[in-house]
Amino acid sequence: MSVLIHLSVASFMIVVRTPNIVFSKESIPSYFFYQRPDYPRDCQEVRDSCNTQISSGLYVIKPDGYQKPFEVYCDNDADSGGWTVIQRRTDGSVIFQRDFLEYKDGFGFLSQEFWLGNEKLSFLTNQNIYELRIDFTFSDDSSFFAVYTLFRISDEFRGYTLAHLGSFFGTANFTTCSNNKGYMTCTCEKSCGNPDLCLVTCTEEETCVCPDGFYLNEKDDCVPKEECGCFLNGNIIPEGGTFVASDCSRRCNCSAGQLVCDEDIACSSNAVCEERDGLRQCYCNSGYTGDGVTCTSDRSTPTDCLDVFNNGNTESGVYNIKPTTWSGSPFEVYCNMTDGGGWTVFQRRVDGSVDFHVDWDDYKLGFGSPDHELWLGNETIFSLTSQKRYQLRVDLVNRYGAPYYAKFDFFRINNEANNYRLTVERYTGGDAGDSLTGYHNNEDFSTRDEDNDDISAFNAAYYSYGGTYYSLGGWWYGDFCNYCDICVLNGDYDTGLIYWSTLPGDFNDDIYIKYTEMKVRPV
Repeated sequence: MSVLIHLSVASFMIVVRTPNIVFSKESIPSYFFYQRPDYPRDCQEVRDSCNTQISSGLYVIKPDGYQKPFEVYCDNDADSGGWTVIQRRTDGSVIFQRDFLEYKDGFGFLSQEFWLGNEKLSFLTNQNIYELRIDFTFSDDSSFFAVYTLFRISDEFRGYTLAHLGSFFGTANFTTCSNNKGYMTCTCEKSCGNPDLCLVTCTEEETCVCPDGFYLNEKDDCVPKEECGCFLNGNIIPEGGTFVASDCSRRCNCSAGQLVCDEDIACSSNAVCEERDGLRQCYCNSGYTGDGVTCTSDRSTPTDCLDVFNNGNTESGVYNIKPTTWSGSPFEVYCNMTDGGGWTVFQRRVDGSVDFHVDWDDYKLGFGSPDHELWLGNETIFSLTSQKRYQLRVDLVNRYGAPYYAKFDFFRINNEANNYRLTVERYTGGDAGDSLTGYHNNEDFSTRDEDNDDISAFNAAYYSYGGTYYSLGGWWYGDFCNYCDICVLNGDYDTGLIYWSTLPGDFNDDIYIKYTEMKVRPV
């Protein structure tokens, strides 16, 4: 049996062109187009470009968008002609058991057995509306054909998916099977829902059924048993999925097609059973910590350093706190008890011993040590400053050892979805001046690997100038303005890239700052 697959433009979408054609006669004719600025897009246009009937043979076409013209075999004998042949099998002389790349590029010989190539097919079938014709010839010379009124495949990114087939007509009387099914006799087709029982639809006549070792799932697809998932009370639990009862009293996991359940689960009296972010389970109430089954009160844990101070701890040092919006365990912070006490420190530079030239995730989680150089972590700072209204104090020591400070009435940062955007308002005093509100307020946080600043030409956190790279570290950058009223406190320690532009004195007094400490306290 030989198989010939053709492709033709639907008549109502024909584009007519009239190119000059030069004929070259060989055993199988080959036709090339010279001295013309373009090429026909398919065999339909090849046929329609000639005033006289042309023979079947090799022609050059160039579909819309395809980089180069290429040869195809045009069948001008079947059904008024104009068919672009995309596949032919005649004698088994060409091996079709090939890999993805070979099917992408095409293989074989256009005058014999071949596959045109998925990349060519994608461009060809997406430039117009096409129908598909398949011609079959058996060893007794009997033949029949099948035509599908629509035919298109997607691009490589979508795996060259067969997108459309349309309706069917022709002289062929055959059945097509989809969804991994095969056309065969079946004695016992099984389903994922009842893997030990035969389906009543299974007969001894040939039909489309799942092969041995495959099971029919709820989407009428044939899948291996390990992809069936699990069934519970008529509900499907996918492989690796979890089922939780509405009152959280039962939890079941599907693993390797087996359902494993934990029974008689009870939420803590200080918890609630509900669904959050698509996950139903026991959740501890506000003010409690645990897995929902066991919840312990965390109200004794201070929410910030002012709570620490009010609990009678008046010495500066490292303490544990847990903000009310923080879902994790309590964590260590440095509490500065000067200037009225209760300041929670979230940034400090002392001697350059900690590298601040790090990535987004490092700034997100925090690094360094609470009692030395540190960045507390953007997630932690967000949780801390979201629970109350906080003021900010910045302490600085310049290159000559002179101390300065600046205070601001309001400070908070947004969440990660908003790039930890800074809100800082109302400079309320100090001798360092205001280098923060005018330039940095309402700016997103940037790092060397996440550029969220207002500068289109480069990333302010890490850029090159005159062949030298400058590391300013993670910060809330806007658009540089000749260092006017700006500050950067996370820059490289040893190269003068820690500065506060409003310090007294000239520019050289603003840079090479040797000590910084940023801290917040409730208003």
